Amino acid sequence: MFRAVLVLALLCCVFSCHGKSVSFHEGQNPCTRESLQAKVNVYIDSLKRGDSSIMPLIPRAKYIENRKETSFEEGVWQEPLVVDFHRSLLDTELCETYTEIISASGSHPYVIGTRLKIAGDRVAEVEALVTDEDDWLFNASNYLKYSSQENWSVLPPEMRSDRQTLIRVANAYFDVFKDFSSANEVPWNIPCARLEGGMYTNPENKPDASCTEGPPPEGSVEITNRRFIVDVDMGTVVGLANFGHENGWPDSHIFRLEDGKMRFIHTLTVCPNGCEFPSPQE
Repeated sequence: MFRAVLVLALLCCVFSCHGKSVSFHEGQNPCTRESLQAKVNVYIDSLKRGDSSIMPLIPRAKYIENRKETSFEEGVWQEPLVVDFHRSLLDTELCETYTEIISASGSHPYVIGTRLKIAGDRVAEVEALVTDEDDWLFNASNYLKYSSQENWSVLPPEMRSDRQTLIRVANAYFDVFKDFSSANEVPWNIPCARLEGGMYTNPENKPDASCTEGPPPEGSVEITNRRFIVDVDMGTVVGLANFGHENGWPDSHIFRLEDGKMRFIHTLTVCPNGCEFPSPQE
């Protein structure tokens, strides 16, 4: 009888401890779409106020602007920012987000691409690519016009690609800049539109528009240090990279796939004063 009671007690302890373990794990993993979007919303609000202190930061949180670590009190936060439009990728596997922010109507127009890294229920890193009038093909008004009219809504499950496919396609697109034959590995959609700094490839919304033109056919450009943030539900992946060589210009490319085919591409490249190649090494 005593042995039976002891076994029962041990079993109860195992299930109880297991339940607590699951509960603890869930409590430590806030990376749902809703929780990630909530962090993005606070970040956007901090830009509008020009006040980074309202963000829920860990004690040693990092702020990186155009690949250089700086303080939260400096950079684009120095004054309130007019935010005309923003769109976010939510990566629940990495606990990271990427947000396209367009400020076209303020005194200083910007187009910004920002990565947030979430740790627990706080923000551990904020990494921003801040482009303005000196950068590649910059035109904030055009970026606002064309980005805001595109449909990047969450896809129905049957139209989505898995994480590995999205990253593979992004890598194939980047490889085209060095080896044009890699274009055969990109599943191009018709229509397809590319928004590059402010230049749009399908302003007339033609049904037969293509994205196959653009990368240099001579294979002259290296795209290195690639990192990816993936939103499977949105069919979207952003590649953060160096454009030109190992120490090239800070760059981001966002790719939207629908039914497994490339539908939209957005690019930002931080390269003031003419985007010379090769870029200055720092």
